[in-house]
Amino acid sequence: MTLSQGEAFARIRLLRSPNIGPVSYGQLLARFGTAAAAVEALPDLAARGKARYRAAPAEVIEREVEAVRRAGARYLFHDQPAFPPLLREISGAPPIVTCRGQGELALAPCVAMVGARNASAAAVKLARDFAAALAGEGFAVVSGLARGIDGAAHEGALSASGARTIGVIASGIDIAYPPQHATLQEQIAAEGLLIAEQPPGTEPRGSHFPSRNRIIAGLAAGTLVVEAAPQSGSLITARLAGEAGREVMAIPGSPLDARASGCNQLIRDGAVLVQTPDDVIEVLRDFTGRPRSVLRDTAHAWEPSREEWAEAEPAVLSDLLSAAPVAVDELIRQSGESAAAVQLALLELELAGNLVRHVGGKVSLSTQA
Repeated sequence: MTLSQGEAFARIRLLRSPNIGPVSYGQLLARFGTAAAAVEALPDLAARGKARYRAAPAEVIEREVEAVRRAGARYLFHDQPAFPPLLREISGAPPIVTCRGQGELALAPCVAMVGARNASAAAVKLARDFAAALAGEGFAVVSGLARGIDGAAHEGALSASGARTIGVIASGIDIAYPPQHATLQEQIAAEGLLIAEQPPGTEPRGSHFPSRNRIIAGLAAGTLVVEAAPQSGSLITARLAGEAGREVMAIPGSPLDARASGCNQLIRDGAVLVQTPDDVIEVLRDFTGRPRSVLRDTAHAWEPSREEWAEAEPAVLSDLLSAAPVAVDELIRQSGESAAAVQLALLELELAGNLVRHVGGKVSLSTQA
């Protein structure tokens, strides 16, 4: 798809406007047809949610576009052919990312590799060896440039012919994080592919890392956890992969090592046990969209058509919503309203700053509501 310069600019402005996330961005495009029309409609929609609203100023977006150019990066929009197809399929996929490097890597078969930052020496070597073998077999190895397993996975993939690795960062495309991986990040941008969801100049914050993790899981047909403690970010990535209907694999470890307990728990919960790169290749080469690993059911996605949006009237959700997250499909069932009407009401609440969206298609009232 070829976007006009004006529509591309309007899409960036829409996504950067207050209280707009990937879900509301997609709904606004579906309802109004173009980002330019959606931006114009934002104040009226927010007013229906009882709030005043101002879209992101055009001059701010102009500065962002210039910063992307200075960084040697480019924008990638969700409906362009070069956008990673598996990433496009996940719930709440980023509608716009910036990237540097070999864009064709995102269209190749991908495997995500994640694990502990304070990994053991044996696990770091294992990650490096697995990544080199998988990259040598034509897989792009995806990880998050963190210390430990992530860095080892990137290094292993870069050592193989073709340097097949994709780094997903929690900062802007022009910010190196962690600082000790600045050289590695630049090498990935030059030889592999570097992807960022945040605007340029954005320093990483805690809330950015779960968002980064969903991109890592979404890019790949499967996620391999090499070594991880309980309640680690690596396990979040694995769970997100499971929710997206992708393979989840784990390398077992000693029950005496706390850093292996996360992998062992994943296997107990239904992840595929792997011990060699050939095991991973066997799982992913046979992947048909029906994974062997089952960690969690995939959330149902309600996507009203443009005609349904046009006819919808906001549903009354005040008695059904609270600070506790609830699935959108449950709101539709209990309200008796159409999917389009419920989604419209949620959108108006979100624009007004009164709604929080959670993973798994759940929503809640914000604490300020």
